[in-house]
Amino acid sequence: MAESSIKKFYPGDIPAKPGVYIFRDRFRKVIYVGKARNLRKRMSQYFYRTRQKGSDLKLRSLINSIFSWEYFTVRNESESLILESRLIKKYAPYYNVLMRDDKRYYLLKINLNDNFPKLSLVRFEKNDGSEYFGPFPHGRVLKELISFLSGYFKIRQCNFYNPGEKERKHCIDAHVKKCCEPCIGKVSRTEYLEKVQSLLSILNGRTDEIIDSLKNKMQKYAEKHSYEKAAEVRDIIQNINEVFREKNRSFKFTTLTQACPEVSLGELRSVLDLKNMPRTIEAFDISNFGEMFGVAGLVTFTDGKPDKSKYKRFRIKTVEGINDFAMMAEVIKRHFTRKIEEDKKMPDLLMVDGGKGQLSTAIKTLVEIGAPPFPVIGLAKKYEEVFLPGKSEAVAVNKNSAALKLLQSIRDEAHRFAVSYNRKIRLRRISESILDDIPGIGEKRKHALLSSFHSVSQIKRSSPRKVCEKVNSIGIELAEQIVTYLNKTKKR
Repeated sequence: MAESSIKKFYPGDIPAKPGVYIFRDRFRKVIYVGKARNLRKRMSQYFYRTRQKGSDLKLRSLINSIFSWEYFTVRNESESLILESRLIKKYAPYYNVLMRDDKRYYLLKINLNDNFPKLSLVRFEKNDGSEYFGPFPHGRVLKELISFLSGYFKIRQCNFYNPGEKERKHCIDAHVKKCCEPCIGKVSRTEYLEKVQSLLSILNGRTDEIIDSLKNKMQKYAEKHSYEKAAEVRDIIQNINEVFREKNRSFKFTTLTQACPEVSLGELRSVLDLKNMPRTIEAFDISNFGEMFGVAGLVTFTDGKPDKSKYKRFRIKTVEGINDFAMMAEVIKRHFTRKIEEDKKMPDLLMVDGGKGQLSTAIKTLVEIGAPPFPVIGLAKKYEEVFLPGKSEAVAVNKNSAALKLLQSIRDEAHRFAVSYNRKIRLRRISESILDDIPGIGEKRKHALLSSFHSVSQIKRSSPRKVCEKVNSIGIELAEQIVTYLNKTKKR
């Protein structure tokens, strides 16, 4: 949290992050609470001189009443929604009440004084002895979760205050075994309240046990190739994490590709209409620094997981300047030509980082070298679009699907791998240039030193005598100068 006076307001002092801001009047009373995706941009709007001219009376009155302000940064928009709602509830700021719209986030309500308590959604909290949880910004997801959790713990969902035999006859949940039927005495009130207590623990953020159970269930569905059912369970896990773990302020969503790779691969096969399961997926990424240090990285995922023993690095050899298309063509040609010559199996799927242009380059190169046909796709980062050969439009892939998350994780790993290699080469080149500063070291001696020791750091750790033994053109006196100079440079 940060606090300041309006007299010291500078946009540069505000982080460009999501968060919640509070305005106070000269009596230190909270008069307005707001949320923003970008605190700097949103808060600055209140202090533009031109803002007052085009504002209505309410907004002008708010701006003129601001004496000091403070803000809270959060990690994402969901946190800002919840924090804003709680601060408004706590302070009841005058201008929030004056300018509010009718939108309120849902609360979960359960009255433990009822004979057989049930979960319900409300927008207002009352002083009626009930337990309230929230607010929750994810209305649709929350409704789905209430239905699932009520059925999971067999808590009644009917709208009757005190249901009996008559109501039970028309109860669908009883027939599909989603209710323990306390209305006709199948469980006692004590037994029913034990189920409610288990439900309350989840509402309080203790979700590990139910998530572990659901993951096991999802894995079993996947092993039986029931991918649709596995995906349904996966969505429930994601929803639980999205809604209830925010009680702990964690907001850490499960990585679905880690939770069950089989589900991700099954979805990917279905979305791309692949003939075979994509057990082996290869992906390229290009990295360069200006017009220098062009490199590429190749990563391989086997059964949905990184297979680092098959990662490969490439120095760009035939392309000068910045030309990602030509660089991609070069590394694809080198990699797959070698595979053909060594009679190695082609991947089940090749992914290139980019859209139609990069994909066309990859296909053209593979045809030129006579590679056997296999699936190739492009993943364009800007809109996370998936492109297939021969199709001008991107394939529609659900942004929250396990299939897209798998492709994103592969793309991001390829990028990380390529960038790390590029950085390593740049640092090595910088360290090699240190030798140019030593009197008596020309190109031939520098080449001889690096050929013998492979890096400047190894020369630093060597004794002058060892330098003489390995490089015939360097005497003991020059060797001492080299080692002394490099170690002095290291200490600076």
